[in-house]
Amino acid sequence: MAETKTSDGLSKEERDAVKQRAKELREQEKAGKNREAGLKSVLEAIAQLEPEDKPLAEGLHRVVSEVAPQLVPKTYYGMPGYANAEGKMVVFIQPAKKFKTRYATIGFEDRANLDDGDFWPVGFAVRTWSPSVEERVSELVRRAVG
Repeated sequence: MAETKTSDGLSKEERDAVKQRAKELREQEKAGKNREAGLKSVLEAIAQLEPEDKPLAEGLHRVVSEVAPQLVPKTYYGMPGYANAEGKMVVFIQPAKKFKTRYATIGFEDRANLDDGDFWPVGFAVRTWSPSVEERVSELVRRAVG
């Protein structure tokens, strides 16, 4: 199924994500760096996910809560994410269904301490949450905040 691009070059899904991000920024401005407000928005975002994506987001949420509790939950373009003390995104999950892709992506922004020489991955495809995926994601999140 081909995406329909508009005159501005964005698909409907991409435009919706930009609108969602603008709404999030307005709400975050009102709430400040409030952990409870962020947690509520992340849990609501997870609850609204499709059945294929929900266990992945729940797994990431569990890992971040255990491994990096200092990260503040907040949505990021409508996706569950976790920010540092300055409110800057560190890690997030892009659900597959959001942009009609075949896999979800766990992404790390430039604040994540994953540097490895001159070249390293910052996005990881995930289709199923398993003990080995959880172990690998835990290692990455631990490194990202270390």
